[in-house]
Amino acid sequence: MMDVKDSEWDDVREVVKKLCDSKDFNLLNIAEAYRSILHSVGEDPDRIGLLKTPERAARAMLYFTKGYKESLSEIINDAIFDEGHGEMVLTKNIEMFSLCEHHAIPFFGKVHIGYLPDKKVLGLSKLGRVVEMFSRRMQIQERLTEQIAKAIIEVVQPIGVAVVIEATHLCMTMRGVQKISAVTTTSCMLGEFRKNAKVREEFLQLIKI
Repeated sequence: MMDVKDSEWDDVREVVKKLCDSKDFNLLNIAEAYRSILHSVGEDPDRIGLLKTPERAARAMLYFTKGYKESLSEIINDAIFDEGHGEMVLTKNIEMFSLCEHHAIPFFGKVHIGYLPDKKVLGLSKLGRVVEMFSRRMQIQERLTEQIAKAIIEVVQPIGVAVVIEATHLCMTMRGVQKISAVTTTSCMLGEFRKNAKVREEFLQLIKI
């Protein structure tokens, strides 16, 4: 941990006290890392505009990565229902925000999920929660797509699952090639969605891809 002079970063002292009470030491560690980054890029973290920036940035990072502290069983709870429904269930345009693990820069977009139930259906809000849990981690879009699909297989054992993600990556728009209109599309088709072209085509028509 960085050494901080007694006369510096007074606001952090109050944060430390709160952390000692709450046992949330991760926040302090991340805040000190951000303070070091500000120093390294040539900024003065003790100027008025930046005094609380390390703490605020640390809280934001913990929120962006809160999915690491969540589990599938916790977010699904008991929202699995025996309905005998055999037609496709589709939820599209689920908003998604994540951090690219290569540059720690955000990517964001829409997730489309379809599945063919085998007697059991999942509470509709839980599809969004599955997306949220896996997206609030350091990710790549390809893995995120697959994790969402496999999670749905795990919890309701459907006949098939399809997941498509359309996303904008700020690592392509803010830096590098700087192509601001680029959209990356990934898909994961399992079960009948992989084997049956008609089922797959119905899903793609419904989400207009």
